[in-house]
Amino acid sequence: MSRSYPVIDSDSHKCENPLVFVDFIPPSHRDRFSVIRDRFGEQRFRILDRNPATGAPDLVRIFPQPEGLGKGTYRPYHPETTIGGLFNRVRLEHMDREGIDCQVIYGSMTLGFAGLADPELAVALCRAYNDYIHEDCHSHADRLHPVGVLPLQDPAEAVSEMRRCVEQLGMPAVTIAPQLPRPHPAAPEAFPELRVPKHLSHPDFLPIFAEAERLDVAIGIHGAPGMGLAAGAADQLDTFTLVHVFANRTLQQMAIAKLVFDGVMERFPALRFGFLEAGAGWAPDFFHTLHEHWEKRIVDFDPSVEPSVPEFLLELARERSASGERMLVRKSRKLLAMLFQHSETEATREELRAFREEHPGLVRDPLEYLERGQIFLSIEPDDPAPTYLASALGEAGKRLCGMAVDYGHWDATLRGCVRLVGDRSGIAPDYAERLLSTNALAFYGRRLRQRIGRGHVAPSAEDPWRTGQLQ
Repeated sequence: MSRSYPVIDSDSHKCENPLVFVDFIPPSHRDRFSVIRDRFGEQRFRILDRNPATGAPDLVRIFPQPEGLGKGTYRPYHPETTIGGLFNRVRLEHMDREGIDCQVIYGSMTLGFAGLADPELAVALCRAYNDYIHEDCHSHADRLHPVGVLPLQDPAEAVSEMRRCVEQLGMPAVTIAPQLPRPHPAAPEAFPELRVPKHLSHPDFLPIFAEAERLDVAIGIHGAPGMGLAAGAADQLDTFTLVHVFANRTLQQMAIAKLVFDGVMERFPALRFGFLEAGAGWAPDFFHTLHEHWEKRIVDFDPSVEPSVPEFLLELARERSASGERMLVRKSRKLLAMLFQHSETEATREELRAFREEHPGLVRDPLEYLERGQIFLSIEPDDPAPTYLASALGEAGKRLCGMAVDYGHWDATLRGCVRLVGDRSGIAPDYAERLLSTNALAFYGRRLRQRIGRGHVAPSAEDPWRTGQLQ
């Protein structure tokens, strides 16, 4: 059926043409990027990263990682969308056939840029990609909406590049990784094989969020397996299929938890975060868990509670063993010795406060960040989650997600995608409009609405989600 509103694919991908992209890389860095066939015959991109041991640009990095723990994809091609991911003529034909008015487009090779150790190289590649994708989509600016990628390795340059993407290139949003990998403090020489995350709540990244809030630009957070991120559970597996099951979900859940519990969303209340390509079916359980820990570890937490010595001794006396009073006395003395044995050093007052109050920046129930519209998730067209999100999360569950085809990637769901969402049994028309249009417009905000430039995009005044204004 035809829709009276613009259908928005909130997360699709460009399959970059390396023959074109390389021309956008500055000559000083061009020889550090190439495309190869690995020993399995798979096409990968090869980057000469800075070697942490020597500082020289001679560390060979292959993306996606071809083998080992946390390995990346093989044969990442979709039988129908791969060519369209490369060439917009085919992409637009597919969009017309399926009834998709607009696609918000994220990169593919860019998902590996956050794994690089060299800040200067990361900045150069991000700028090159942003110029490349702007030119690629410029002729179809009312339908194809590229998102600018930022180099977390250099926050100051990330702020500068955000301004350029938004103010000069007219992009509706920017994207960052769920975290920045860094050497493990116990084995820095083992990087990048051994890595830990520098989370988005780190103070170094706060200027990025402040500028995004000032510019009123959404931040799409996007990870991927095999791209050198510290991917949690996914880094413990060595088949791509299972790595993929865990990677995006784990990365995004960690990012949400840190941004909420460390106070970033509280500090920037008008800033909108999208946690993409991880689905949404896990959201009710996950946010209930965050709520429960807020309730029981922050609101109602009493750090003075511990086992009462008199009560313990009384119960011990009641349950004394057949050995009689002598055993009871011996055990009581051991208990008292244990209770009054202190460490050789004591924590300072500041250390004790930090130990007890782990998340002083969390001043409200995490569920409130859902309700005021700071969190957006994407769903694939065949995801059953929309049928139960509202019953699990209330009205906020209806406003949480937007359709994402994942165009260009091996797991895209293209054919019948709009019908799978909008005409599904149990999905009312007003809810279908949210999933196909309104929720994405609220997340991406006025900059996407301005690019679309269509009369029926104008939101109704009574619905703050449709205006993109947060409560």
